[in-house]
Amino acid sequence: MKDIRIEFVDFWPDLRKTNNYFYNLLSEYYNVIIDSEHPDLVFYSCFGYDHLKYNCKRIFFTGENKKPDFLACDFAFSFEFSAKKNHLRVPLYLFYIDDHKMINKLENLQTKETYQEIWAKKTKFCCMIVSNPRASKRIEFFHKLSEIKKVDSGGKVLNNVGGRIKDKMEFINDYKFVFSFENETHEGYTTEKIVEPIFKDCIPIYWGNKKVHKDFNSDRFLNYHDFNSEEELIEKLIQIDQNFDLGVEMIAQPVFSKEKQDWISERREIFVAIDTVFKSKKKPVAKTYRGKLYRLKIKLTGAKRRLKKLLK
Repeated sequence: MKDIRIEFVDFWPDLRKTNNYFYNLLSEYYNVIIDSEHPDLVFYSCFGYDHLKYNCKRIFFTGENKKPDFLACDFAFSFEFSAKKNHLRVPLYLFYIDDHKMINKLENLQTKETYQEIWAKKTKFCCMIVSNPRASKRIEFFHKLSEIKKVDSGGKVLNNVGGRIKDKMEFINDYKFVFSFENETHEGYTTEKIVEPIFKDCIPIYWGNKKVHKDFNSDRFLNYHDFNSEEELIEKLIQIDQNFDLGVEMIAQPVFSKEKQDWISERREIFVAIDTVFKSKKKPVAKTYRGKLYRLKIKLTGAKRRLKKLLK
């Protein structure tokens, strides 16, 4: 196989450079070499500016609700629904599914009898795991639902289970319902929060991306945005809690939306996008006037930030 030299910068601290979605995907077609000195491609995210050190082709990816800056990158993968030729929507949950080897279970349904057995073992009502005290939407809903029936909180915020839980996936396993609220709402912004409870055969109570139905089957979770009020959502939730067959019917639904590509086709599309950038004869954006504008923009932003500190 042909060599391709890549580097990952400005990602989250625990990113494994030789075992992640992009590395594993490229390894199916290339001999991938991590090269911090002379890479062909640099994959970068939104946690720093080390990507400025490189004048090769740059590919932006974000797991946060951040829009790409096309002055800085030759191609971008983000949450955005965008028709730009140098952009492809790749939500963070794809990374998560790949990293945790979830796709076989998520794409392949089991028998009704199996789901009946699974739901019968769901002995607890609902839980929340939150570490961000500023996540007001989920905290408000926690208090409202708790007035009807006790909700267990295993995170740092509003903990009522005797301390923070050690293993999130193990903790949620016994629950029928799991809070799956994003940190903020934005069209397209869907993280692993909806995937985790589905993988554990729970029912997510989802809030965040109002177009989440384009990714996930609306019959497989409770979508906050589909209800006229929180009272209406709670009424539906209690109805499922009290009706065994309704719970079984919901967890037995296909996980993904009919609009969504299958896993293999999606991976292929992502590879083609990266491969096209790699093989393109176009000058990297970092070597164009756009790249120079980006550097100037970063310098001005930094100067503005320092000035604000001085004026405080």
